[in-house]
Amino acid sequence: MKRTIDLNSDIGESFGAYQIGNDAEVIKYISSANIACGYHAGDHNVMHETIKLAVKEKVKIGAHPGLPDLLGFGRRVLQVEPNDVYNFTIYQLGALEGFAKLHQTTLHHVKPHGALFNMASTDILLARAIAEAVYDFNPQLLLFGLAGGKLIQAGQEIGLQVVEEVFADRTYQADGTLTPRTSPNAIITDFDEALERVYRMILKGEVETIEGPVMPINAQTVCVHGDSTHALDFVKRLKLELEKREIQVECVEKK
Repeated sequence: MKRTIDLNSDIGESFGAYQIGNDAEVIKYISSANIACGYHAGDHNVMHETIKLAVKEKVKIGAHPGLPDLLGFGRRVLQVEPNDVYNFTIYQLGALEGFAKLHQTTLHHVKPHGALFNMASTDILLARAIAEAVYDFNPQLLLFGLAGGKLIQAGQEIGLQVVEEVFADRTYQADGTLTPRTSPNAIITDFDEALERVYRMILKGEVETIEGPVMPINAQTVCVHGDSTHALDFVKRLKLELEKREIQVECVEKK
């Protein structure tokens, strides 16, 4: 049986004169790109150039909407209402789709960013606001969410095709959520450790939590953060090692 996994990265997160990540190189090793839409990162110039880059590299284009928080890079928890989340999700999808049309392409998926992603993983009302926004904007879009989280539930309930996401460089808590970045053990920096965790998630459908117990998990797409200093080396080695074990990196196709 052929085994495949989608490999995604959050890119297009530079802003004005500030350069974040190495998008032009990282994108060569992934199958899906989540592009910032101007709220937590990115701007009109960056969105334009990142879409162009994705088209050139034949990588699927996803919108990466975040909280309106450039100062905090969208990673601070803000108090927001579901109606507000619905509207700013629509706003960001529309912005990115405009640039996609310029390059005769379309959006493939949506993956919320940072704190918004984490909040929607546990808060069903925020999860439904995002899922409804995606469905009303284009019900053919795939919705990426934390494996086993509320966003996956909300997407399934409304009729979207959902994609359950796992993380190569993050640790998990016993309730299935990601360990907060403020905790000292939140980020995995050792490549070999991260690789073995990815294999285990893909091949065995399980992951060890920081408390110790093993948790079942459904890995359909693996995220490598594009803004980290080791992102390029990490994603290059990850793709190479996956293919050595006959796990092909391919995007999740629309049904």
